[in-house]
Amino acid sequence: MDKARIDSWMWAVRLFKSRSLAAAACKAGHVRVDGERAKPATLVGPGDEVHVRGPRERIVIVVKPLVKRVGAALAVEAYEDHSPAPAPIEKRTDLPIAVRDRGTGRPTKSERRQLDRLRGRPSH
Repeated sequence: MDKARIDSWMWAVRLFKSRSLAAAACKAGHVRVDGERAKPATLVGPGDEVHVRGPRERIVIVVKPLVKRVGAALAVEAYEDHSPAPAPIEKRTDLPIAVRDRGTGRPTKSERRQLDRLRGRPSH
């Protein structure tokens, strides 16, 4: 088989947890194939460039069109990943950390209000 549906292929190579999630991303306009917006039934073949927007942008080139889901080791061989590196996680050191000692039991009502204020939550 030299072509596969984009929703099926993204699920088979483990870019999405389910085929329905892959199809929903296509319908929402988060998937592009060779620069064009892709519908779930868009066919992809070797050499096609797939852009997937989401929590992390993925740019992959199709090497092998797959229809059935395969193991992670085989899935990696089905595409070339050209995705940008994920942004580094910034740690904020200016915020106080609400930590309670283990074994002190449940917080009292006033302690809970103090914790809520510290976390920036409104107290009722």
